[in-house]
Amino acid sequence: MVGLARLLRGNAHAALENVALWHERDISHSSVERVILPDSFIALDHMLRRFTRIVRGLVVNVDRMRENLNRSRGVVFSGTVLLELAKKGVSREQAYEWVQRAAMRSFDEHRDFKALLLSDPEVIRVLSSSKSSGRSISTNS
Repeated sequence: MVGLARLLRGNAHAALENVALWHERDISHSSVERVILPDSFIALDHMLRRFTRIVRGLVVNVDRMRENLNRSRGVVFSGTVLLELAKKGVSREQAYEWVQRAAMRSFDEHRDFKALLLSDPEVIRVLSSSKSSGRSISTNS
């Protein structure tokens, strides 16, 4: 699927190169189109059929997914926290330092990432002011 997606993007790129001279169509345009159009539709048809078969047979083990997510003790959300701190005006470097500090403690001490963030005065000082916008770190999961 990934390889065929790459192929389709490559074909789209070839099609976009035709745009530069759309007003001066010549044989170079049609030769590209004669190859990429049928090839792209055949590849896409195959991809859709294969992906449909994959998804139709997909088995989701919700308990295992929850267990895998919980293994990180919430560190999986560190990127979101970093972006929220940056939106509130904290430099990216400072936000990274705060988030990394909490993430490393979470792993080293086997503690909940969110609890560590909630106990960090620097993080709370910045994010508690976002309560009015409805995007604060709440204690509800």
